Amino acid sequence: MQITEAIILAGGLGTRLKSAVPDVPKCMAPVNGRPFIAYVIELLHQQGIKEFIFSLGYRSDAFTDFLGGMLPAENYQLVVEKEPLGTGGAIQLACRNVNGDHMITLNGDSIFKVDLASQCDFHVANGADCTLSLKYLEHFDRYGAVTLNPDRSIAAFEEKKYYERGLINGGVYIINKNSFLAEGLPEKFSFETDYLQSLYAKRKMYGFEQKGYFIDIGIPEDYQRAQKELTD
Repeated sequence: MQITEAIILAGGLGTRLKSAVPDVPKCMAPVNGRPFIAYVIELLHQQGIKEFIFSLGYRSDAFTDFLGGMLPAENYQLVVEKEPLGTGGAIQLACRNVNGDHMITLNGDSIFKVDLASQCDFHVANGADCTLSLKYLEHFDRYGAVTLNPDRSIAAFEEKKYYERGLINGGVYIINKNSFLAEGLPEKFSFETDYLQSLYAKRKMYGFEQKGYFIDIGIPEDYQRAQKELTD
């Protein structure tokens, strides 16, 4: 099964990037003369995504002209938070605009070159509520680790600390829309804390390791690295 709709969370303030990129949403930070999110959109296009739902908050006006020049109007929607809803609230609000039963959800301030088709097939074959893309890293302390059971269901979300090696949550999710909405979660909540970490033991949540390139521009060092590594 191919999923053709994606929600991109693009409302982040980019507090830690203020010194390098003042006054624009984090995912609009310029990388080699283009907003970072342009690279995200192009990667999704290559993976068969045709319909985009942008979840916006801070400086949503910054997206209007850019998106109008990059995507046909019929291929994207803007969902703007009137007040911050947290990552979970933002997904919950945006997914009401999704037509299919399953959706791709990802952060607009990171790139993970995943194989969406394989992850989708795994998600559907397991009847999953949510399937996370996982990235293997060594010597890291910026992320928590994810451990899996033999069937690749989530065994635990480990706290953020120094790890010699491990799998991290790469931030690309395939979500069963109907089961997610049926949770009856509040209007404002954290997707990571209040959905994933609170419910993984009770729901069908799986991890799918992906080998592709990964970068998160949330800190100035990695934002500068993106300038060197991302090109047309």
